[in-house]
Amino acid sequence: MADITMYELPGCPYCTKVRSKLDDLELEYDVIEVPRSHSDRTEVERVSGQTGVPVITDEAHDVEGMHESDDIVAYLEETYA
Repeated sequence: MADITMYELPGCPYCTKVRSKLDDLELEYDVIEVPRSHSDRTEVERVSGQTGVPVITDEAHDVEGMHESDDIVAYLEETYA
């Protein structure tokens, strides 16, 4: 099990942006696909306080429920590049 977990919706361009950065940095990560309906996204809401994606958690750095693709990419670059 990887330290980083990404919550995503297939086809989401913001999720693709984050996934590309994770892959560029050659990081191991787990993916949890969320339901299309926001009302069914209980797990991502529990983790991040909202239902949008992408969201990441990073156990190695005590990051729980970071959202907003630009913020996630900046965090990944700062922490792992």
